[in-house]
Amino acid sequence: MPELPEVEVTRQSLAPRIQGAVVVGSRWGKPLRWPLGCPPETLEGLSVASVERRGKYLWLALHSQAQPVGGLLVHLGMSGALHFGQTPPQSAHDHFDLVTTLGTLRLSDPRRFGCVVWSPSLALDPAAKLLSKLGIEPFDPGFNALYLHNALAGRRQAIKPLLLSGDIVVGAGNIYACEALFSAGIDPRTPGLRISKPRAKLLSEAVQWTLAQAVRLGGSTLRNFHNTHGVAGDFQLTAYVYGREGEPCRVCAATIRRIVQGQRSTFFCPTCQRR
Repeated sequence: MPELPEVEVTRQSLAPRIQGAVVVGSRWGKPLRWPLGCPPETLEGLSVASVERRGKYLWLALHSQAQPVGGLLVHLGMSGALHFGQTPPQSAHDHFDLVTTLGTLRLSDPRRFGCVVWSPSLALDPAAKLLSKLGIEPFDPGFNALYLHNALAGRRQAIKPLLLSGDIVVGAGNIYACEALFSAGIDPRTPGLRISKPRAKLLSEAVQWTLAQAVRLGGSTLRNFHNTHGVAGDFQLTAYVYGREGEPCRVCAATIRRIVQGQRSTFFCPTCQRR
């Protein structure tokens, strides 16, 4: 699934190329998770003012005569990717084309869990409703040791699923949660309420560093992710624990273990990571 680094990489590769483009039409394939929410023809003539990100959603802000009128909230789902530029005719997995004066923005998604939804603003429904349960952004100055320690207080659930939940901090998907916990030296089975303030500091910094590193490396391509230029990510090549079950730890040479938490594989070093 594309996580925050992959969505941010997509945003960075798309924003400077599509900004200022004027919509001239749209094309639709098979239905996505939710309907667009407006007649497609009402998008024509609007210009793309900016491309922003909130969690794993992209927001294409649209203007009419330099005035904001709303935008498109885009989610890549479980397996989606965006392409921008010259595109061939739609195939079975291509479900939405936004045709503009600078190129065509295409959402391809084999599993059709992605979405493109019109909203009058991020502060109004449906965007406000879809974003309402998201936690703090990991690069927000407010995401620090004090915030994380307070957010984990009283939480008996293991720290790894808590990171994945998205209501404390967004973007720490499976591969990144595993890597951040390794970097912080915390066993993924540790209950949230047992994370002390010093360990919360280590973990908040590890989450930020891990996600920033992933963005720098273009995200992770485990199956089919690529940015809007068609370039795959390389973060998975640097992983210390993720996907390395049975291999020696790169730090202590202990054998990397895999367990299942919340139906997701968790990889960790039993020596470097302590409860």
